[in-house]
Amino acid sequence: MTDAKTWHPEPRHFEKAHALKLAASMGLQDYDSLLKLSIEEPERYWFGAIDYLGIKWDTPPGSYVDLSRGKEFPSWFPGGKLNWVNTVLGFGEAPETADQLAVVAEEEDGSAARATYAELKDKVRRFAAGLRARGITRGDRVGLLCDNGIEATVSVLSLAAIGAIVVPLFSGFGSEAVISRLEPSKAKAIIATTGFTRRGKYVDMQPVVHAVNEALPSLETVIWKCAPGVATPETGVNWNDLAATADDGKPVEVMDPMDPFMVIFTSGTTGKPKGPVHTHGGFPLRIAHDSAVHFNVGQGDTFCWPADMGWIAGTLVLATALMRGATLVLYNGAPDFPDWSRMSKLIEDHKITHYGSAPTLIRGLAANESLALKHDVSSVELLITAGEVIDREHFIWFQNHFASPGSPLINYTGGTEVSGALLSSVQVRPIAPGGFNTATPGIDVTVTDNAGKPVEGEIGELVIREPFIGMTASFWQDDARYRDSYWSTIPGCWVHGDLALKTEDGSFLMMGRSDDTIKVAGKRLGPAEVEDVVLELEGVSEAAAVGVADPVKGQKLVVFLIPKPEFKGDPEDLAATCATAVADRLGKPFRPSKVHIVRQLPKTRSGKVMRRLIRQSYCNETPGDLSSLDNPSALQEIGALSETSAS
Repeated sequence: MTDAKTWHPEPRHFEKAHALKLAASMGLQDYDSLLKLSIEEPERYWFGAIDYLGIKWDTPPGSYVDLSRGKEFPSWFPGGKLNWVNTVLGFGEAPETADQLAVVAEEEDGSAARATYAELKDKVRRFAAGLRARGITRGDRVGLLCDNGIEATVSVLSLAAIGAIVVPLFSGFGSEAVISRLEPSKAKAIIATTGFTRRGKYVDMQPVVHAVNEALPSLETVIWKCAPGVATPETGVNWNDLAATADDGKPVEVMDPMDPFMVIFTSGTTGKPKGPVHTHGGFPLRIAHDSAVHFNVGQGDTFCWPADMGWIAGTLVLATALMRGATLVLYNGAPDFPDWSRMSKLIEDHKITHYGSAPTLIRGLAANESLALKHDVSSVELLITAGEVIDREHFIWFQNHFASPGSPLINYTGGTEVSGALLSSVQVRPIAPGGFNTATPGIDVTVTDNAGKPVEGEIGELVIREPFIGMTASFWQDDARYRDSYWSTIPGCWVHGDLALKTEDGSFLMMGRSDDTIKVAGKRLGPAEVEDVVLELEGVSEAAAVGVADPVKGQKLVVFLIPKPEFKGDPEDLAATCATAVADRLGKPFRPSKVHIVRQLPKTRSGKVMRRLIRQSYCNETPGDLSSLDNPSALQEIGALSETSAS
């Protein structure tokens, strides 16, 4: 899986690689040996990794895992006691890191708040004391509907510190979506923003929170993080008042590794949201591991990956930086406001060394290259992309333009239910455009056919053959749905729902979600294969490929594309060029039956294109859960095209 565009590590990448330092700490010579050990001797691997990562335990575990409840329900690190927040707060106690910046939070208007690790520790202890004073305690569920900033960071850490369970909520949710996530968790409180600014306009969240408060009898307390100039609503208490509470001197709660610290509800294709449960001995340890091994983050680094606290990425980004003693840079605003130079200015102003972005944002930056590269990005040593499949063209553009010369771009794929990555890359192996050069150490992942037989060189299901650190403990109060979602397709294996291709050298390519699979005349096709071809065409900014029912072929291929802003040609010619390119590259049977030019594609706030909703709207089907959708008007445009127009 190598070509002329493949990135190759330089001596400096080997010298600075935490993956190799981890290997050396275990007496191993190279990354291949580390990866092999992680699968064959997982207990030795994880105890070595925990030691290297500096994870703080109240009581060290006696063993690695107890599988007495079966593969589906492993109990990690039996006998151990810890609270993951202690690892973060430890940097506020250590003389070498206490005065280092822990968090920098920049608002859309350019203002920024800062906290050192010592200050962060003090804020967490005070806010934790304030939570206790309000009657919030171990095991209570607390919603977090808050724009990203120091307050959101302190809230997550403080809730975990007292043994409570955070329920993250997307800042763009309406009241029904919030209620559908807080009601099953029987949340006792909610930490909510009064509002925030996006693209220079104030977004008032009070009506949403008031409606939620009225609808949920379990909610006893609303803690308001007030926007500048907004008075504290009468229905709750001010976040700053809790933050001003005197430190009560109580220690951080000692937790079992399997005690939950987060329940994060995600939208299913149909039905109610499902609630993956993440624990103190799972998610944070996995993220600290991935931060070192894949992202190469350590003390002295400055990490930025703009993300909403309501998605898994919000907590992932927080833990990636703070579990490793790095500086976390948050940005609370639109990434293209006031123009497309905003992200490069953020990098220049804060000397960011590690920067992450979803493919959707990368495509926007590339389409506005002159503005996007207006400021100095030479401080960036490593780039990350995640959230959806990325095409070769934009992978190469981002790698070559948005960092110092020769820096790697790490592709990263996992999911809400698995904490961190299943597949990713390391900076000590070559990286092919859009690919993954390794399975994540400690995860026995492969690609299989529908019967569970491993395959190479062909598209199959991404399958994990053994339980792994970071996997959800279950869905909140719904073991049956959890089993059915991941363990029912191939007995004894976790089937993730992603299409992938594994090559002989152990590298991988992602091909999209299994439920996005296109099957034309019996031939299986991943949407990413089509989109990769289309996005290479001059004049195309974004694309989505879906399969719709066809009485002859089973399914037919329909492509939706967005032209680049500067495109001035004939839309019909562009559509014809697209259809021809797909047929030439993938074969005549895969020629799209229709190519539609659209103004926008339906996406989540994190930038994922919702192909399921495209297909349903185009076929005049009733869509499922729309609560995570950022731009529902896109569905109206697609629905107006109507599947009947595709012939």
